[in-house]
Amino acid sequence: MRAGRLAAYAGLFVLGAVVGAAGALVQGGFFPAGLLLALLGAAGAFYGGARALGTTAGAVATAAGWLVAVMLLTATRPEGDFLFGAGLGSYGFLFGGMAVAVMCATLGQRPQPGASAARLGK
Repeated sequence: MRAGRLAAYAGLFVLGAVVGAAGALVQGGFFPAGLLLALLGAAGAFYGGARALGTTAGAVATAAGWLVAVMLLTATRPEGDFLFGAGLGSYGFLFGGMAVAVMCATLGQRPQPGASAARLGK
């Protein structure tokens, strides 16, 4: 694996973390439009990561950063402070973001150009 590709994966990881943190703030502030905006932003980042690198590993790197950021934000502190409250918007963002990440990571790749339409072995 080349250094450039590793740097791209690291950049997508950081992008996913930023999108996760921003989505966590937006989804609670402007419910229900904020939830939709946060999920659309996450979907765009996941799908864009997959298309930018041409592999599903781009979506996985972005989703991993998103998941790390969201899980760190859901953890309570010893003082009892937390960012996510128990509610429809928070659960929608958590489970919806995970579902979107899985969808973007498992999208089929486009067929290679120049493939023959003839059957093999004929």
